[in-house]
Amino acid sequence: MDISMAAIKVLKAQAREGVGKGAARELRRQGLVPAVIYGDKKAPVTIAIPYKDAHKQIYAGGFLSHIIELDVDGTKHSVIPRDYQLDPVKDFPIHVDFLRVGKGTKLNVQVHVHFINEEASPGLKRGGTLNVVRHTVEVSAPASDIPEEITVDLTGYDIGDSIHISAVTLAKGVTPVISDRDFTIATIVAPSALKSAGDETEAEAAAEPEAE
Repeated sequence: MDISMAAIKVLKAQAREGVGKGAARELRRQGLVPAVIYGDKKAPVTIAIPYKDAHKQIYAGGFLSHIIELDVDGTKHSVIPRDYQLDPVKDFPIHVDFLRVGKGTKLNVQVHVHFINEEASPGLKRGGTLNVVRHTVEVSAPASDIPEEITVDLTGYDIGDSIHISAVTLAKGVTPVISDRDFTIATIVAPSALKSAGDETEAEAAAEPEAE
């Protein structure tokens, strides 16, 4: 079980001077989304990014856990999206906040959990169900080594087994934010039919009189 590192995405943007609701509305009419770059002890930079690019990146998944190289009129900025706002009615992006990523920056990010080798799990082959406790795991990672996903290999897991974070090999410098316990990522649970049969057997055994 391991993790794969996220690829750096590239996004073009342009600097903008106007601020406020009126300027933002005008940008949106032009097919642009207002945004800001901040952090790393530097002054904020207001920018605009193409609506199509913003929409595509946000709805592709993992938007808040990928480093992006923003090309602002030819000047490159290494950033990570920290927040975005959607229109409350139509769900299209109306603003994005980008955090500058400096040398040695560490970030807390939610990383998607991906399960493989279901066919090699004895429990699943016997009709068990994969009960996913955590679809994502929050980790602290260097900005240059943010995991793309955490891969969990289900080989050998049987009904009743639990898969904990300790079963995952994390890259150097990547640690779970929750550090005070070996938390559960998933369990293999018995199918309902098997549970019912087991419950009936236990009930029958309890009802039988003890032999004298």
